[in-house]
Amino acid sequence: MDSSIFLYALLLSTIFLTIEGFQETHCHAIKCSTDNSAPEIRFPFQESTRQNPCGFPGFELSCKENKTVIDFPNYGELGVKSIDYEIKKLDLVDFKNCVHEVFLNLDLSLTQFQYYYIVKNYTYLNCSAPMISSSFAEIPCLSGSGFHVYTVDPSSVVPDSCVTVKTVAIPFSFSPYLADNSFGLGLTWSLPEYQETQIQDFSIKNVINGDKFLKIVLCILAVTLLVSIKKNQSKKVNIEFQNRNLKEGLVCCKTQDNSQSSMEEGRI
Repeated sequence: MDSSIFLYALLLSTIFLTIEGFQETHCHAIKCSTDNSAPEIRFPFQESTRQNPCGFPGFELSCKENKTVIDFPNYGELGVKSIDYEIKKLDLVDFKNCVHEVFLNLDLSLTQFQYYYIVKNYTYLNCSAPMISSSFAEIPCLSGSGFHVYTVDPSSVVPDSCVTVKTVAIPFSFSPYLADNSFGLGLTWSLPEYQETQIQDFSIKNVINGDKFLKIVLCILAVTLLVSIKKNQSKKVNIEFQNRNLKEGLVCCKTQDNSQSSMEEGRI
């Protein structure tokens, strides 16, 4: 086996092992699927199964069936549609297709998240009879047989057939024209100043670590190439030396042959 082939194989193995170790010990961005639209999970977020801490507590995301999921302890799971790290925006999706159930029950005061949009107080009413006024739109996903749920301004007069469920600060009242599984489910996050500093330090550290890793790989490549070039040059010199010796030997033999022929002719 050619030693240069062995060196190249050793080099590739070293690089792959180094990359694998680098990825395991450093916090690189990951995705839950190969879809280009899948959000990147990176600092201050982290994938919940990581052994090394790569984010802040409360910023854990999970990968389930190729979907990115965030779990709120006081509510449950919501899908993560996108993350904009520049403007700190987290766009969520409700798997149950009932955004106003999320608005009603999600308590963000226990988290480091807030609604991205400006919020306003709305009152949820549970009515035993449908409201005749066209200014109120019933929330189908919260209503059922014999009860009808609405969001109204807190200053509205509550009809006798209705009871107040809760008044909450939410981005929008219900509208059948805006009823989907993600409208209004935009969150932002805020961190204490020392944690914001950690984010900057973490980004700088990752850049430095990435530069170090690249330098190591380049050094390995350079050394291997130099060794290979030197070996090839040495082989070339040896071959040239052998060829020269062979030529000199042939010339010498030819000269001796010519001399012997001349002597034989002289005797004749």
